[in-house]
Amino acid sequence: MSISTYIDGLFSEWNNAQSPGMIVAVARGDEDLHRGAYGMADLAHAVPMDFRTVTRIASQSKQFTTLLTLMLEQDGLLSLDDDIRDHLDYLPDYGARVTVRHLANNTSGLRDILDMMIIGGTPITAPSSRDLARRTASRSAALNFAPGTELLYSNTNFLFLTEILEKVSGQRFETLLAERLTGPLGMDDTRLMVRDDAILPRLAVHHRRGPDGGWLRAAWGIAIGGEGGLVSSGDDMLRWLRHLARPTVCDPALIARMEAPSATIHGLPSPYGFGLMSAVCAGHRCIGHGGWISGSRSQSLRFPDQDIAISILSNHDDFSPVVLMEKIAAHVLGDRSTRAATRPAALSPGAYRQADGDEIFIIDDGDRQQSLTTGMGSAPLVESPEGRWVPHSSMPPFELSAGKDGTVVTEHFARQRVFRPAGAGAPQTLKDGAAYASATEGLSATLERNGDGWRLRLDSAGDASLLRLEHRDGTLFTAHPAETDPHDQWRFAPWVLPWLFTVRIEPDRLVINSDRTRNLVLDAR
Repeated sequence: MSISTYIDGLFSEWNNAQSPGMIVAVARGDEDLHRGAYGMADLAHAVPMDFRTVTRIASQSKQFTTLLTLMLEQDGLLSLDDDIRDHLDYLPDYGARVTVRHLANNTSGLRDILDMMIIGGTPITAPSSRDLARRTASRSAALNFAPGTELLYSNTNFLFLTEILEKVSGQRFETLLAERLTGPLGMDDTRLMVRDDAILPRLAVHHRRGPDGGWLRAAWGIAIGGEGGLVSSGDDMLRWLRHLARPTVCDPALIARMEAPSATIHGLPSPYGFGLMSAVCAGHRCIGHGGWISGSRSQSLRFPDQDIAISILSNHDDFSPVVLMEKIAAHVLGDRSTRAATRPAALSPGAYRQADGDEIFIIDDGDRQQSLTTGMGSAPLVESPEGRWVPHSSMPPFELSAGKDGTVVTEHFARQRVFRPAGAGAPQTLKDGAAYASATEGLSATLERNGDGWRLRLDSAGDASLLRLEHRDGTLFTAHPAETDPHDQWRFAPWVLPWLFTVRIEPDRLVINSDRTRNLVLDAR
């Protein structure tokens, strides 16, 4: 079966006048192997998607930001070893030296800005300024870990990189991007779109699923920059992928630095370089990045050993680009995935809590395979070559295997943690009106009885959230929006998440944890 026939069939469910669309590109060197556009760019006005339709690429923006950083370092305007507070004087004292390098390779320990907005009740979908984003990102003086010791994805890293680029160059980010990269490469469709209220040529309407399963317009209000604000087209992403393979507007050594491991975590090389991540897809070595924002998911990968490039763009977020990319790569390159000689034992379904911490996840039995659910969503579990289970996602948090006595053991950078079944012990007696606060985080919290359950009110600088608490294990709860209408829930996050974060409630303190925020402590008042 030809490549185009296979991909057309794979994307056929979206190729109709009632569905938002997808753009798929496959190339070998300078030869296009497939150029496909499916579904609609604008459902309301019946505008079909085409190869020059412009969509958000979300976190794929980070590779542009880091390349600009390396180019300005080569120009002598900054160093990766600079302390970020030397460039941004509004940042707090973190009690440790955070460098530009730590930002670019996601090892800074800085809390993620989107997490901080969700925790503080700042609506992500409501229009807001870049100054608000800056103030929110710099509000916390605490770090998730000592810089350089862990890999943890954080949009704050690239927000600050954007700010540093503007500071040292004396130019706006979009001007620098156009002068140094997109202009010379002829990428006329690729630019910064700060919010969804912008009007750009050939810009698709971005869509999300509504409560009834129908399509709605998606919204994104917080002003974003090089951390996730770029839009692009199928044509432009092919130009970009070809430039990464054969650089024409920068020193090729800079691309090599982006692709290479840029940190060592617990003795192992990090898969995240500078704005690009190394992985294996269908058994083949690949390098690239994905993106996810309200109303759009995407992924672009290069397979350097075969000089193959594949890009998936969309104007909706109701699919997994990782799963589709794996299928395309397997068809184009052949499936070379390997499995251990002995299949890993199935995991018992249910909720699990970290034996010595507050992390929680759920194992679900599906019709065909098990899945892992965390606060960030769900992903199917597939077998790893090492004989463990791994979430089928762009940046898996860990691998899993069955442990002793009904436990699950996770492994990440050669470190193992034990998770036991959750639900042990009744919740402690909570006090109605109990108050907590953290001066370093700019947060306060109050417990409120609500019938037979409990709610938590969180207040930050000018914003507030009301959350429903669901007991999980002992003193541990998960926090959910108190409102049941999805439109009200979307105030907190552009996606309806399994939970927003965990809350451990003790007599003298309250501790918040999420996938990208660790040990945020509010002391009892």
